[in-house]
Amino acid sequence: MTYSKAADFTADQQQLARMAKALAHPARVAIIQLLAAKQTCISGDIAAELPLSRTTVSQHLQELKALNLIQGEIDGLTVCYCLNTELLGQVRQQFAAFFEVATANPACGPADACAC
Repeated sequence: MTYSKAADFTADQQQLARMAKALAHPARVAIIQLLAAKQTCISGDIAAELPLSRTTVSQHLQELKALNLIQGEIDGLTVCYCLNTELLGQVRQQFAAFFEVATANPACGPADACAC
């Protein structure tokens, strides 16, 4: 039986890691930026705006939707996507808190020689 070491980390750490992974691909960043600029968008329109095939865009949309970063409504043969701004606000706060703690007391700086 395999054991996932992810269970050894807090729920906040796991959530932050999932969001970081989702945002680690430039296509997903571009999709979020596009949706933010347009407020809402249809799947085909997203593919027309990016240098990717519809299939590839669809896969990235599925990744973002699985994490609830975007929401979609089916309207006939099209799916209209929009941002989950409430969750994105929470993610922003999580990242801000993470970087605040990480940079509060730097052990080494660019001018310092690391004693490692």
